[in-house]
Amino acid sequence: MASADLRQALNCSICLSIYTDPVTLRCGHNFCWVCIDRVLDTQEEAGVYTCPDCRAECQERPALQRNITLCNIVGSFLSTRPDQEETGIFCTYCVDSPVPAAKSCLLCEASLCDNHLRVHSKSAEHVLCDPTTALGNRKCSVHQKVLQYYCTEDAACICESCMLDGEHQGHQVESLDEATEKKKEKLRNVLQKLTTMREDNENRVQSLQVRRREHQEKAAGVTERVTALFRDIRRQLDDLEKRVLSEISRQEQRVSLSVSDLIQQLEIKKDELSRKMRHIEELCKMSDPVTVLQEPDTGDLCDTKDRKRQYSQVHGAGDLDVGLISGILHTGMSDIIRGINVCFYMQGPTDIVLDVTTAGNYIQISGDGKTASRSHKTMNRPESSWRFQNDQVISTRGFSSGRHYWEVDVSKSEYWRVGMCYPSIERKGDKSEIGKNNKSWCLYKMFDNQYSVRHDSTSIQIPDNIPCDRVRVYLDYGAGQLSFYSLCDPITLLHTYTAALTEPLHAALYVDYGCITVSAGVRDWDELS
Repeated sequence: MASADLRQALNCSICLSIYTDPVTLRCGHNFCWVCIDRVLDTQEEAGVYTCPDCRAECQERPALQRNITLCNIVGSFLSTRPDQEETGIFCTYCVDSPVPAAKSCLLCEASLCDNHLRVHSKSAEHVLCDPTTALGNRKCSVHQKVLQYYCTEDAACICESCMLDGEHQGHQVESLDEATEKKKEKLRNVLQKLTTMREDNENRVQSLQVRRREHQEKAAGVTERVTALFRDIRRQLDDLEKRVLSEISRQEQRVSLSVSDLIQQLEIKKDELSRKMRHIEELCKMSDPVTVLQEPDTGDLCDTKDRKRQYSQVHGAGDLDVGLISGILHTGMSDIIRGINVCFYMQGPTDIVLDVTTAGNYIQISGDGKTASRSHKTMNRPESSWRFQNDQVISTRGFSSGRHYWEVDVSKSEYWRVGMCYPSIERKGDKSEIGKNNKSWCLYKMFDNQYSVRHDSTSIQIPDNIPCDRVRVYLDYGAGQLSFYSLCDPITLLHTYTAALTEPLHAALYVDYGCITVSAGVRDWDELS
């Protein structure tokens, strides 16, 4: 009874058989590795994984951990339990009650218990084997004799008559036991290889799961930092807005008070003038010449200098100091941008100048070193070990540390390559082109409007629906990462290369038609004024 209970406890709830290579889920339930792996495959499309026993849910595919203790228990149970309990085959001659068979006789085509086995014939033609129901399969279909040999030439089990006078006469043969042992040895070798392969796959799966978790944790951390950054930016923008509006209000009040004072003075002056005008009008109406002539002269009221002074007071009453307001705004925004760069370790756009001493003779470089154009006539530059023999040029500056980015306008070129390379890149031959060697990486456009990235002559195509009229190249030298972005709305990461960098990296351009311009990465604040 205890043995039956133990067997039931060792059954997989999926295949209902004794565990084969048992594994454990996080919830603690055990299954055959093959069984639960197949179930998880069927659940993958739904995006939710559940335990077949307790229905415990998991958003990520659970890692399968081998239950070594349970595996040892299963092995011990299978090695110690009676053979007849495993087979379920009963004695052919015990008709009153089923008795487990101990052996099967191939000649008699019958199974025997221990009691009937003791009285069974011991002659050689009565071949005994482990209990089986497929007794007919152990006899030759031609001679109806027990299969005792294995023909290695025809890979067939044969009887004695087949070997002596049948179609297998003269062939290389082995006893079934000998052939079986050899076959088992091969199978054990295959099993060992498969086990190693499966363990390797398990390790890879676990490694990928760890990597996925690391990426998820990293994304969560970056999300938290970005959320906090935007919260801080909004706070700083609110503070900056209050400072700018407060300054505008302060200046407006100052100007308003100044204008109000002038208005009051002018009103007083206006009243005085009105009074004097009425007096003059009265004088003009008088008929007594003596009174009119004795009145003081009023010519000073229309003095030119006085009018100019009044005009200057009216038009110089004050105005908003836009320069001060712009300075507060620009300083505040610069502090915010500086905070963003510090938070994400991002430097400003790197100033790239093309090195004319490396430019091919059909590449024209602009005076500021920012534009490379394909020319139909040679530049007749002197030959040197640094000059490319193709339509290529690199930057004067190399980068051996830090994070940098630079941007190019490629809208005026039909066929181009943009990337970075080591200064030790070849300068002649097909292998000197960026992307066609192990010393350079590039993004390039083909004549059919297809975009690809290339390194060491290995290309990876970019999806067709991503335009690349403006490209950003980003380098994180310490992390060994080189990324290409399309700056068309929205900004899109096209590809990232990761490598162990061993030399400084220079910006590199290849122009087949038109021109490529190295441009600044951000607008100047003056453009927004």
